[in-house]
Amino acid sequence: MPKVAIIAGAGPAGLTAAYDLLKRTDIRPIVCEVTDAIGGIAQTFNYKGNRIDIGGHRFFSKSDRVMQWWFNILPRQGAPAADTAEKRHEIEYATEAIVEYLCPECCVPTPTPHPPSPGGGGGQGGSGLVIHKIAPDPEKEDKVMLQRPRLSRIFYRRNFFPYPIGITLTVARRLGLINTFLIGLSYIKAQWFPRNDETYLDAFFINRFGRRLYETFFRDYTEKVWGVPCGQIRADWGAQRIKGLSLKRAVIHAVKDLLSSDFKKAQEERETSLITRFYYPKYGPGQMWEVVAEQVQTCGGEVRMKRRVSGVHLKDGKVEAVTLENIDTGELERLECDYFFSTMPIKHLVGMMTPHPPATVVEVAEGLQYRDFLTVGLLLKKLCVQEHGRKQPSADVPDNWIYIQEGDVRVGRVQVFNNWSPYMVADRKNTVWIGLEYFVNEGGDLWVMPDADVIKLGIREMETIGFLRSEDVLDACVLRMPKAYPAYIGSYDQLGVVREYVNQIANLFLLGRNGMHRYNNQDHSMLTAMTAVDNIVAGKTDKSNLWEINLEMVYHEEKK
Repeated sequence: MPKVAIIAGAGPAGLTAAYDLLKRTDIRPIVCEVTDAIGGIAQTFNYKGNRIDIGGHRFFSKSDRVMQWWFNILPRQGAPAADTAEKRHEIEYATEAIVEYLCPECCVPTPTPHPPSPGGGGGQGGSGLVIHKIAPDPEKEDKVMLQRPRLSRIFYRRNFFPYPIGITLTVARRLGLINTFLIGLSYIKAQWFPRNDETYLDAFFINRFGRRLYETFFRDYTEKVWGVPCGQIRADWGAQRIKGLSLKRAVIHAVKDLLSSDFKKAQEERETSLITRFYYPKYGPGQMWEVVAEQVQTCGGEVRMKRRVSGVHLKDGKVEAVTLENIDTGELERLECDYFFSTMPIKHLVGMMTPHPPATVVEVAEGLQYRDFLTVGLLLKKLCVQEHGRKQPSADVPDNWIYIQEGDVRVGRVQVFNNWSPYMVADRKNTVWIGLEYFVNEGGDLWVMPDADVIKLGIREMETIGFLRSEDVLDACVLRMPKAYPAYIGSYDQLGVVREYVNQIANLFLLGRNGMHRYNNQDHSMLTAMTAVDNIVAGKTDKSNLWEINLEMVYHEEKK
């Protein structure tokens, strides 16, 4: 009998593990997903042909391994998209797509295969079937990765600021010259008299940016995201999310700009010092994982929807079997396994283990906390963005998403789905489809509020900050996503107790954002799955390399 791997969760980490097991081993994966949607937080929710990307997922990584993995599933575009000409996008088109399939059945019709590419797949479980074809035209084909321009800004005091914040004359003017001067003094003070204890996020931010800039651009938004003061959030989150950002470097760049012979050009280059393009599936991130799930099932794996892992049974230091519950019927099924990959919240995993882990492990797992996510989708005739200093409001903005730093509203970010992909909107030429993102707690006031009232709140808040007019709203929906963000509060500082325990279970692998209780990006979650399969192939029992991913990796936003 072939070996079996049970995988809890059909998100990026779980499906990457299933795909790589089929490609590189003879282990048969069985993916169990508790919901009826593929992709986890990276799913695409379809509301009457208008698609919502939960949280926003740019397909960009400093890992070539991840980038090539993506392009093997959805090849890069070889022709303009529907909005390329009208928005004057500059696109680097591909000419050829090279796709290596898990099995011949994935390629229909089956063309003449080419030999496997050097260093390609086709391991114990892979077919090595490599197909060369013309790069897809997104106007004619669906399985295609678009290249999109990246723009995200901060909206604060009814003005737009670059994200991450930089020091330019425009920024100084919008902040006020006196305020900018005081920000500089505050930064100097922080450098001369830094806080010795950087355990928590407030000290971490103040030491790097000064108290005044911290209170201007970091404190309120961070507390809006996590729902607790920065003095209660472990600094690990800040170290992971803003590595590479430096006010000192920004000031040096600003001085160089002032001394430049072409000041205007230098300012423009400074404001585009981040990655300015990214890739994106034609129909949103969920399309990537739906295609992966199809291939996994076609090539011998299983993806079982609405199946909850309700029991994890241990014997002799290994996971011997898991119990699955059918969400619709309540029926229970016990499955023997050789490997178990968990992307579900650690709190859930530890709670269902038998025999029960030591009391200290259970206590830490129970103390882990999460932040939940709520999106209000609004279909509009047009936007009406009233920026301070402009006489006429804008009917459109170029941003993919906007950070709302205004303290008089609860909305945290706004996504403009038209700018992610023109195919995310049913009638892109006559409507604007946006997502208002709220960071909430499951069971809190917004979470339990009726959808109609949540929609009214969203419209009212967007009118308050001057983003739209209520008469332009055509339709709306509400989407809730529990446990979207593992929080760096509660018993997080004792997570090592759980990690030490689970690492002793030889065939158990914790993967992804919730599986490891770490605020990973999509590519980092995928790398944990790839590395777990690497370890199995190599016969490696030490799992420390999984936990090293995303600790010292280069800042993912910044250009080289």
